[in-house]
Amino acid sequence: MSDPRRDLLRGQYDLTWALFEYHLDLLEPEDHLWEPAPLCWTVHREADGRWLPDWAETEPDPIPVPTIAWFTWHIGWWWSVTLDHVHDRPVRERTTVVWPGPENAVPWMRALGAEWSATLDGIDLDAPATFPWPEGRTHADTAAWVNAELMKNAAEIGQLRLLRAVVRDRPGSRATAAGHHESGDA
Repeated sequence: MSDPRRDLLRGQYDLTWALFEYHLDLLEPEDHLWEPAPLCWTVHREADGRWLPDWAETEPDPIPVPTIAWFTWHIGWWWSVTLDHVHDRPVRERTTVVWPGPENAVPWMRALGAEWSATLDGIDLDAPATFPWPEGRTHADTAAWVNAELMKNAAEIGQLRLLRAVVRDRPGSRATAAGHHESGDA
C-alpha cells in the first residue's frame, strides 16, 4: 500500500536528484577546484595524498565562496553522517570525511545518492531521528531535510558550474593563478 508521506518525499528527492544529476553529468574534473573569487573555501591535497577541506568552527565574516570541490565534500560529509544516524552505524566525525579528489567526486555523489534512494524506500518514517536535530523529530523530518539540503547544494554547484563554463569559454577572459576570473577588457 502506498504511503502519501513517502510518495511525497520520494517525488521531491527524485526531482532534486534529477537537477543534481544534470550538473554532475556536465562537471569536468578541473571545474571542482576552480576558485570564482579571491576569498574561497576549497579542499587541499595534503602530503599524504588526502584532500582536506577548509573549515572554521565559527562562520567567518566575510564568508568565503565555496568551490565545487568544497560543496561536494560538504555533501559527502552531511550525507554520510545522516546515513550513519539513520542506519544506526557509528557516526563518523567531520574530520574523518575526506574528499576523494576531482576524478572521484562525482562517483562518490552518485554512490551516496544510490544509498539514500534505497534508504528512503525502506526507512521507518515514524522512527525517532537523531540527526540533524537533538530530539522530537522523525526520520520523515530527516528525509525532508535531506531533500532541502541537497536541492540547495545542487543549485549552488550548478551556479558555480555555469559561471565556470562562461568564464572558461568567454573570449578575452582568463583564469588567474588562484583560479578566479579576470577580464581581458580594459
